[in-house]
Amino acid sequence: MESPTQTASTVRVRASELQGRGWLNTGGAELNLEKLRGKIVILDFWTFCCINCLHVLDELRPLEEEYADVLVTVGVHSPKFEHEADPVALAAAVERYEITHPVLDDPELVTWQAYSARAWPTLVVVDPEGYIVAHLSGEGHAAGLASLIPELIAEHEAKGTLHRGDGPYVAPDPVARDLRFPGKVLPLPGGTFLVSDTGHHRLVEMAADLATVVRTIGAGTRGFADGTAADAAFNEPQGLALLPGELAAQVGYDVVVADSVNHRLRGVALADGTVRTLAGNGVQRLLDAGPARVRDDGAATSSLLGTAPLQVALSSPWDVAYSHVLKTVVVAMAGVHQIFGFDPLTGAVSVVAGNGLEGLLDGAPGQAWFAQPSGITEDAKGNLWVADSETSALRVLTFGESGSLSVETAIGEGLFDFGFRDGDASAARLQHPLGVAVLPDGSVAVADTYNGAVRRYDPVTRTVSTLARGLAEPSDVLLDESGDVPLLIVVEANRHQLIRLPLPKNALQVDEGAAQTQRPKTPVAAGDLALTIRFAAPTGQKLDDRWGDPTQLKVSATPPELLVAGGGTSVGLSRTLSLSPDVPEGVLHLTARAAACDGPAEAGGEIPDHAACHLYQQDWGIPVVLAADGAAQLTLELRGMDF
Repeated sequence: MESPTQTASTVRVRASELQGRGWLNTGGAELNLEKLRGKIVILDFWTFCCINCLHVLDELRPLEEEYADVLVTVGVHSPKFEHEADPVALAAAVERYEITHPVLDDPELVTWQAYSARAWPTLVVVDPEGYIVAHLSGEGHAAGLASLIPELIAEHEAKGTLHRGDGPYVAPDPVARDLRFPGKVLPLPGGTFLVSDTGHHRLVEMAADLATVVRTIGAGTRGFADGTAADAAFNEPQGLALLPGELAAQVGYDVVVADSVNHRLRGVALADGTVRTLAGNGVQRLLDAGPARVRDDGAATSSLLGTAPLQVALSSPWDVAYSHVLKTVVVAMAGVHQIFGFDPLTGAVSVVAGNGLEGLLDGAPGQAWFAQPSGITEDAKGNLWVADSETSALRVLTFGESGSLSVETAIGEGLFDFGFRDGDASAARLQHPLGVAVLPDGSVAVADTYNGAVRRYDPVTRTVSTLARGLAEPSDVLLDESGDVPLLIVVEANRHQLIRLPLPKNALQVDEGAAQTQRPKTPVAAGDLALTIRFAAPTGQKLDDRWGDPTQLKVSATPPELLVAGGGTSVGLSRTLSLSPDVPEGVLHLTARAAACDGPAEAGGEIPDHAACHLYQQDWGIPVVLAADGAAQLTLELRGMDF
């Protein structure tokens, strides 16, 4: 399907057929658009590595429940990484994230290309007659969909084309397990281990044998509640950090928990298992928090977000660790591609590193780019090692003698580069790592999740080797020094278990090659390229222009030399770029934002003082190749309406 060039009033575009390798959550039935006729259909183009895609799954849940008799969501799984094309891995992801709608497995991106999808996530709304009515990129569209769906219901009930009744979703048989897709592990002073039992929405204390359940903390159902160990509720908890004993005694809790889908940090008192909320108001943070400030001498100071931690918005905190240098809990804030800080004594929440742009860029903390940081730990020197999952990278935050902080890349190349290759770190490749641990010799173990391996990085020789492979999506790795010989504890998420592995005397050397995410390259002409991002505010909302233009566009390129002019950040959703004729191909990195508030849509209508406001945003990485007959314009959909 190509986006129409005419106005919506003169053309209607039929939805393309849904094609792929197979279907999940349908009881074995094959679906097509004809079988969905009479329903409002949301096609959700997603990939299970993508944090923004996971946010959209949660945004859609209330709509799916409210309009269950008329709305059908179809997840079109369009893999970014090689591992995500594995049907077994996809089935596990559908179970892990409790997806309650049909999912089309589209490993060859056939349906993705038919709908001209360019980014994860992309939503396409199809009306009951099979026509496309909206293209939505990114997250934050729940409010707009909540106004669009009733409009479509009213229109098609009047026309007689809406069919109420059950949808095609068929629930799989439940499976009972002690652990369900565990996320992270933390050693406790008494020799036991605390595990984030992510799929059961709780914490589990395991005995030293890693099999016996000592106790559980949390009710074991998706939700949010403070209180006793039996009454508290989590929503896909992930990272765990133990506070120093003296500090824990002062603040009244011992463990900090990254409660990912609740967008909160929680505190647990180990004595009785009581749970409290430490930071986060439960509202997902969409706008980046702004870069850390850097003093003239190069030393970093955190960008303070506030000292009222329960009023600060967070976004999918994925891992936590205590920094003895910063005297704070550092947070891998996956949802906004940054490293945050939380001070247990004052409650202050800050940005330690990252400016919110998604990608791989080193340098000062306020200039660095991350991409879904998902694991973090501290070494003996106080350096902070980060598993930067979407760039398949190992990053490190180092402290200079003057206290200056800088971000460096140990392994990794970029957003679309991955593989399984050992050797010199400059050429080594990982695939979506989620966990890190420091080994006795100062080297770093990496849970190389999508390669099913534990890798080792030696910062002295700058080389990479493989410690173990054949694992099922290892999500964390821990050095266990409780016995006579140091061992590795690995969280095998997709086998729902923790295992111990020896540290091999002779690590493996693996070279299965490097790869790149394969997406169609857009032919463009050298010289001027007219870039336009389409956005139409939903019914009942208007652009919030009370303080100026409420839209923003950020543009950069890889390699940087591709972009002669037009880069940087400015207001507006259109811009003329200039592409160098000397760079044959590359990737345009684009971030678009638009703010709209509830209020009258008519010209001149004022937004009420306390109106609810909404931020729409999306990041694109558009592969381009220069061609003599290439396009001179590029149009993308942030919220394009054909209705």
